[in-house]
Amino acid sequence: MNQNFFSDKYPKGVPASVDVEKYKNVVEVFNKSVKKFADRPAFTALGQTLNYGDIDRLSANFAAYLQNETKLQKGDRIAVQLPNLLQYPIVVFGAMRAGLIVVNTNPLYTEREMEHQFNDSGAKALVVLAQMAGKAERVVAKTQIEQVIVTQAGDMCSPLKRTLVNFVIKNVRKEVEAYSLPGHKKLLDVLKAGTKSQYKEVEVAPDDICVLQYTGGTTGVAKGAMLTNRNLVSNMMQAHPFFIMGLGDNKNDEDSKNIIAPLPLYHIYAFTVNCMILMETGNHNVLIPNPRDLIGFIKELKKWRVDAFLGLNTLFVGLCNNEDFRNLDFSSMKLTISGGMALTKDAADTWKKVTGCDVSEGYGMTETSPIASFNPPGYSQLGTIGMPVPNTVCKVIGEDGADLPLGESGELCVKGPQVMKGYWQRPEATAETITEDGWLKTGDVAVIQEDGYMKIVDRKKDMIIVSGFNVYPNEIEDVVSSHPDIVECAAVGIPDSVSGEKVKVFAVSSNPALTEKDVTSFCRERLTAYKVPKLVEFREDLPKTNVGKILRRELRDEETA
Repeated sequence: MNQNFFSDKYPKGVPASVDVEKYKNVVEVFNKSVKKFADRPAFTALGQTLNYGDIDRLSANFAAYLQNETKLQKGDRIAVQLPNLLQYPIVVFGAMRAGLIVVNTNPLYTEREMEHQFNDSGAKALVVLAQMAGKAERVVAKTQIEQVIVTQAGDMCSPLKRTLVNFVIKNVRKEVEAYSLPGHKKLLDVLKAGTKSQYKEVEVAPDDICVLQYTGGTTGVAKGAMLTNRNLVSNMMQAHPFFIMGLGDNKNDEDSKNIIAPLPLYHIYAFTVNCMILMETGNHNVLIPNPRDLIGFIKELKKWRVDAFLGLNTLFVGLCNNEDFRNLDFSSMKLTISGGMALTKDAADTWKKVTGCDVSEGYGMTETSPIASFNPPGYSQLGTIGMPVPNTVCKVIGEDGADLPLGESGELCVKGPQVMKGYWQRPEATAETITEDGWLKTGDVAVIQEDGYMKIVDRKKDMIIVSGFNVYPNEIEDVVSSHPDIVECAAVGIPDSVSGEKVKVFAVSSNPALTEKDVTSFCRERLTAYKVPKLVEFREDLPKTNVGKILRRELRDEETA
């Protein structure tokens, strides 16, 4: 399948190719935007707004501290474990300006998950929210981390509000456990110290790694996808035409759009959209620190003229079921984007009925930075993942690796400048995923239609997607099987109307008294909440191949039949 096939199908407004070499690196994009849009609002969280000039100044202070007050050098890894707060863009862009590689870390991670990611990446520094500092204390000593910086949720608010927010979180909600991290610094002190020294620009090449984004890939333990500056800049430029179609050119200050950003910036989907594309176009990101708090979420929405919304199926369903949300004014909403998990027809139809706005669904992976295909706004085909973004080619292959014709289902493969450099320090896993001629094998089974739109019809691998988060059966099974009473087990994903899928474990136990609650409680201590099995079924045995491999697909098929 060649690019010409797809480019001939693109609707008006979508070019077959874009200039992916327009910027040398991510910092160049940042520098241009913060100067061009200095007085425009950039990010808002907890009632505080920072404009592009503020982000420029504060991130430069952070970079100056890293360069002058620590031993960190260009190429060192810094783990950033923050939710959607103003601290995130300050820290991440400051780290990039200092030449460091950002290791995005989920704040919901357990100690076991943190320890693996910090050690695998070789992170030498960590920026962490106070609510997670207790976990960090128990993990850091087992890693190479030398510098820890702690921030409280309200740190970027005005002094009075900062004191109030931080007091409530610590003393009323009791969300911050006591911690002792010898030598740690407070982010506010770091930013202040940065004003006393000079930030020096760092020479960064397009193929230098910018972000280590952890994913299970198509199989196995979490691996760091090496996303280069070229990867991220390319994907920003590839997605740019679709956002212009939906939002307009945004050339004047009064045209600046309010984008609601409830998805975590540490997830590559939101990072590329909110911290790359929407920064380059000079728009305003309204950050939602905790989208699960629907009351607080909707209260925040009432404050803004909502021009665009970035979400996923689970969130669309939850919001549309809320009466207060249904009563909001959506007259200005021009664009809704869905990604991270499959969009259901019911969710899309309900969203359109409530907001008057169509949902444009895209497809991608961490390994594609992440956008591989997209439904052009105004030309969406519900049930498809759209067409490849510019400069991208897709094809489907059979079990023998041979290309398949239009209309036949096979493994979807993607080729383009957004495809990752490879997995960090895992050449064998890289070779299994990316062919010698640059095709990324996605592990998803797809069909390419005559009109160029594509459909995902199945998942070749056994990955489970819970509310947009990848959950890998191997990890669940490793934890469950470590229970002293579990003989063997298998984890599968089964359909769920709220989260898309939920985890179910089939287990063989040596203890007849073992209960489902016993297993889930055991998992809850060792796994992030969305990975914890929602259902446990005990069996006398599990279906296996003739060589003893457990047949997860057979179990999954039983559930969906």
